[in-house]
Amino acid sequence: MDHSIATPERRPARTASPDAPPPSYRRAYGALDLGTNNCRLLIARPAADGFVIIDAFSRIVRLGEGLAGSGRLSDDAVDRAVAALAVCSDKLRRRHVHLAHSVATEACRRAENGQEFVEHVRRKTGIALDIISAEEEARLAVMGCHALLEEGEGPALIFDIGGGSTELILIDTSHAMPRTLDWYSAPWGVVSLTEIEPCDFATEAGRLDAYARMRARVLDSFLPFSSRLPDNARKGGRLLGTSGTVTTLASVHLGLSSYDRSAVDGLLVPAPAMRDISLRLASMAFADRVALPCIGPERADLVVAGCAILEAIMDIFPASRLGVADRGIREGILRTLMARDGHMQ
Repeated sequence: MDHSIATPERRPARTASPDAPPPSYRRAYGALDLGTNNCRLLIARPAADGFVIIDAFSRIVRLGEGLAGSGRLSDDAVDRAVAALAVCSDKLRRRHVHLAHSVATEACRRAENGQEFVEHVRRKTGIALDIISAEEEARLAVMGCHALLEEGEGPALIFDIGGGSTELILIDTSHAMPRTLDWYSAPWGVVSLTEIEPCDFATEAGRLDAYARMRARVLDSFLPFSSRLPDNARKGGRLLGTSGTVTTLASVHLGLSSYDRSAVDGLLVPAPAMRDISLRLASMAFADRVALPCIGPERADLVVAGCAILEAIMDIFPASRLGVADRGIREGILRTLMARDGHMQ
């Protein structure tokens, strides 16, 4: 559901001049995505060619840490998430956000205490989280990033590697708006896969064996989807990824000293290069991954699982190159909210 954000104080209304844009075009909209690993917020205003971002926030909270074993969100994970959401709540108020939609995904879908967590967040921060389905998560991801797909014929695959799940969406782009042909949510993301298949062994051989087990586990989970792929999709096609995994690997590919969204968003990377980087990272010791500028300590323990999931995706959907999107669910939410107010045609 959508949530209007009430501001405690408002300045007296002023009469707009005849040349001023309609008041609705000055409205700010908010999109919050609380995933298994990250808490991310975008605040934007409508513009002639889409929207303009006026504020943003991102923090790794690891909400799903330990969930695979306990079935519950831990107290520490809840505290981290609430602290991040309190920052988001403050931003929504200070930016006088007209309308916001705050969603939670796989960790809250899976946790026994997911609904209890949602109520706790509402009491502590005022944010009303909507635990969305995997299907809605996939739809929003497509809405947010499909514009970056290469032009071409035949079905295309958009994927989102999350913390607790991976969404695969096969789409038809022969119309103005993409049409979903098939979709699938696999139960493995970078957090859940890392917890079930530890990969940081003392020897390179041990690490590569663990990586092979990761890939095999993910491939097995993809079988219901891959078996349904039409013949023209099995031969490969256009592939677009929206996740921290693909943006991180793209940064490594470019040799960036620090993350640069403008360099990464919309990048096309040869598939063999992505496979080479994935195998190299999987073979490295944890300390060596930490030393890489665009990985660091926050991603070093999870990036190998992301690589395994990415390679499994490229196994079932061969492509000559991979499109990289630093956009997805939040942008999909913003487009949905603005369209309802008549700003997106």
